[in-house]
Amino acid sequence: MAFMKRFWNLFRGRRLSDDIEREVAFHIRERADALIAQGMPEAEARNAARRQFGNLTAQRERTRDADVLTWLDSVLGDLRYALRSLRHSPAFTAVAVGSLALAIGANTAIYTLLDAVVVRALPVPAPGELVQVTTTDSDEGYFTNPQWEQIRDRQTTLSATAAFAETGWNTADGGEVRRVRGEWASGEFFALFGMRPAVGRLFTREYDARGCAPIAVLGHGYWQSAYGGRGDVVGQSIRLEGKMFEIVGVTQPGFDGPEVGYEPQVYAPMCAEAVIREGQSALDARSTWWLRIAGRRRPGVSLVQVRSELAALAPGVYEATIPPRWAEDQKAEYRHRTLSARALGHGVSEVRDRYHGALLMMMGAVALVLLIACANVANLLLARATARQHEVAVRMAIGAGRRRLVRQLLSESLLLAMGGGLGGLLLAHWGTEALIALISNDAQPVVLDLGLNLRVLGFTALVAGLTVLVFGLVPAWRGTRISPQAAMKARARGVTEGHGRFTIGKSLVVVQVALSLTLVVAAGLLVGSLRNLVTKDPGFRSSGVLLVRVDLRRGGLPPGAYGPAHERILERLRHLPGVRAAASSDMVPVGRSIWNDEVYLDGFTPETSTDRVAWFNEVSEGYFAAMETRLIAGRDFDRTDTPSGPHTAIVNDAAARHFFGGASPLGRQFRVKQGDTFTEPYTVIGVVENAKYTSLRETDAESKTFYLPYSQDRSPGSSRNYEIRAEATPSALVSGVSGAIGEENRAATLSFVTFEDQLARSLQRERVLATLSSLFGGVALALSMLGLYGVMSYTVARRRNEIGVRIALGANRGRVVGMVLADVGRMVVIGVGFGIAGALASGRLVRTYLFGLSPADPAVTGIAAALLAAVALGAGLLPAWRAARVDPVAALREE
Repeated sequence: MAFMKRFWNLFRGRRLSDDIEREVAFHIRERADALIAQGMPEAEARNAARRQFGNLTAQRERTRDADVLTWLDSVLGDLRYALRSLRHSPAFTAVAVGSLALAIGANTAIYTLLDAVVVRALPVPAPGELVQVTTTDSDEGYFTNPQWEQIRDRQTTLSATAAFAETGWNTADGGEVRRVRGEWASGEFFALFGMRPAVGRLFTREYDARGCAPIAVLGHGYWQSAYGGRGDVVGQSIRLEGKMFEIVGVTQPGFDGPEVGYEPQVYAPMCAEAVIREGQSALDARSTWWLRIAGRRRPGVSLVQVRSELAALAPGVYEATIPPRWAEDQKAEYRHRTLSARALGHGVSEVRDRYHGALLMMMGAVALVLLIACANVANLLLARATARQHEVAVRMAIGAGRRRLVRQLLSESLLLAMGGGLGGLLLAHWGTEALIALISNDAQPVVLDLGLNLRVLGFTALVAGLTVLVFGLVPAWRGTRISPQAAMKARARGVTEGHGRFTIGKSLVVVQVALSLTLVVAAGLLVGSLRNLVTKDPGFRSSGVLLVRVDLRRGGLPPGAYGPAHERILERLRHLPGVRAAASSDMVPVGRSIWNDEVYLDGFTPETSTDRVAWFNEVSEGYFAAMETRLIAGRDFDRTDTPSGPHTAIVNDAAARHFFGGASPLGRQFRVKQGDTFTEPYTVIGVVENAKYTSLRETDAESKTFYLPYSQDRSPGSSRNYEIRAEATPSALVSGVSGAIGEENRAATLSFVTFEDQLARSLQRERVLATLSSLFGGVALALSMLGLYGVMSYTVARRRNEIGVRIALGANRGRVVGMVLADVGRMVVIGVGFGIAGALASGRLVRTYLFGLSPADPAVTGIAAALLAAVALGAGLLPAWRAARVDPVAALREE
């Protein structure tokens, strides 16, 4: 308490000076009144009182300064002594600081990423005024361009509004794709977020008109990396999807828009979208949801008022934007949708949506690692305090108070925490970079501002300060509870080393074991889930397959020539050296694109509105052979499936069971609903095994798929995916594939990825969780075993005389080893008992991320407990071996 009082007085500053001034004024008035009462004139009395007390303020301030300097000198003396003491114990200091640095660094790294993704507000003026327009049926709040225009023109509560959409553009002039991260933005986008040009100008509201000139604004980072930061970039052109866009400006550094984790390299006005899309523009499309809408509240307008206005506007907005080709029941549902708004001060983020829960879970994991590290260091300090009993006794005998000694020992804890905090910051810098590398990939790089800020520094300081209290206070307090007379007796062997001392030390080990088991079980569940996802049969074989996306739009071909050109490309690919099989498809399994439709057939009665919905894909002849998807019944597509012939289809087993029941689907017919009309009937000619469509987590019931033949597509598109199965390494085919496609059409654009890489990207979050949980579990296990080793080593050293007596009386070495390991076993069994309860809780927390495992999986828990027991046995063997080698004569001579 005295320490805190002095610390408070040191920083009271002007308030303390004001108190002194008021006290002086009171005494002056009191003394002047006494002199006036004695008959002295008032003016003379007041002057005399002032002279009498004139030096009181200076005297008291000098006293205060002297007290402060004395206190500071005392504290600095404690720190200097603590530093010398720690320097003379390098092993102890290294282990303690290293343990804390590892734990604090892990906590700071996870918090830094959490701060950047979740906590930090957008660096814009008044971020609390920003709102995002949403719908009640979609948390993401995507809109069509007609909806955006209606909202923009009808609303009155927002002073500025903007629409924006993440995209990507190819800057290459044919050949392999060179993609830049892009952003479609409406005219007020830059003004809304307070973005200013570093060079040139930014586009404004006037660019919301259709048919605007194709212009572009470069992001500052891309300007530096691609153009060397040259000022003459304005007026040059950049090629986006084969079209030339004039560069009119560059954004200032520091802020790249409201999408956290996404850094656009090039911005283009939405009005120029039709330039790139060439007749397929989404500006007039009423069923293409691609835009986010943001705005800034007018002064005095609350978020509730914005929501109320949007809800009132919703009927008119939706009535004016009904998709014309929808069925009447769909239109009726569409009219009943509504609008709302939510705060946008922290931006929008796909990274946040994907990793928010995972980051919070990892924060809990690293907090447990920190507790384990604190328990470890507390055990080290308890052993160190016991070893220093003679020193403490001498200091108490010559007059040192207990509080003074506690402060001295806490000074050592403070230095250890400071060293751990500084080391943690260094490790966190490396750790956050590693985390970004884990959650990024070439297709979706994550760009975040991970620089230190006051919140991160404050968090690290708070964690380091709490560790002082957690691991320093109890050892310091307990280390000074000794009798100087007993401690200074000759050959005294630790007066405070009694049963209580070992109860605390071993209790800390039990806590470490329990927390470690919790983390190891969670890691086992997440690793097991990842293994299940990777090893489960997806219905195709991804190894050895090269995926190629080919786009012929720049080749100058008329739309009717796309189909034959793709057929010729496929034949060229099939005859390349090193190619075992090749096929093409509209959709790639577990990709980012999907196609679903409603299926109608006689004899099928849906139970819900979604029962008619199934996945679709358009594939070439030989697709299933190239993907190594097994044909169960019927036949594959072949050259007899022509546009003029009967329409055919192949279904997977899940679709056959769902739509056709137990009967064979071969020869059965179905139709697909498109708006208010139906397609011509399709005849089922084959059944294939189930294959994942959207995700490897997909169940068979969720993967019901209908396959249609490319050869019967009467209006094939310019783009197509090719699946090429290689005889050896798929990446070795890139050069030959590029040459073969170039021979057909040199202007074709190509993008390559191996199928295995694409599947790995789909499991990125699961891989991140498995990696981090394994790392934290391993660190926790190592720290716990280090603590157990330290406690058992110290126990053996303390019981050296007892062990010597036992051996002298006939105890064999094996019995001594068993005695020590039994002590280890008791701690482990108790720790595992408590840890199982924690493991059940951790299993429930990670339930969302599990696949093929229950949160209370007994096999995972049993393996984790066995691993913990085995490692604990290894940690206890060396102290047990030392105990068995005690020389009884030497041990008894010491006594």
